Amino acid sequence: KEIYLIEKSLAIAVGSGLLLKEPKGHLIVDMGGGITEVAIISLGGVVVSQNIRIAGDKLNEDIIRYIKDNFKLAIGEQTAEKIKINIGSAVPTHTAGDPKYMIIQGRDLTKGLPKEIKITEKEVRDAIGESLEIIIQTIKNTIETAPPELIPDIMNHGILLTGGSSLLKGMDKLIESSTGLE
Repeated sequence: KEIYLIEKSLAIAVGSGLLLKEPKGHLIVDMGGGITEVAIISLGGVVVSQNIRIAGDKLNEDIIRYIKDNFKLAIGEQTAEKIKINIGSAVPTHTAGDPKYMIIQGRDLTKGLPKEIKITEKEVRDAIGESLEIIIQTIKNTIETAPPELIPDIMNHGILLTGGSSLLKGMDKLIESSTGLE
């Protein structure tokens, strides 16, 4: 009969089975379409949180801009999303002799006619690298502002990574190598 509004990070914690009443700290990173939210929760509440407007949609914009600037090719949002899903990665995922690539089609910006190009996994990583670095820095900043008594809990529990954009290949490995947390 009653409706309560709670912060998204608390809803994620409940849905993940974390025990919120305990005096233990948990670090949650929710990477959605429009916003990445980083929060530390403990004792049923949010202790520290930061939100940035860098997530899946921004990564798509980065890909569109990179292709426009480097290949003089106009592509749409759906094509950028396909590129991100198919060959996008936060860290290299291929062997040295077998680079991943994708053939994409768009409008040549110099001639106005259809054009086809090949884009590699590394080029996509270059396109989204700056945005990923901002996400990593936001995670680090959130940890830096956490109460010191919660740091051992976060070290023991690691990071709970959620949201559609967290499915970017190697995102977990990038965060782990940048923060030292699983």
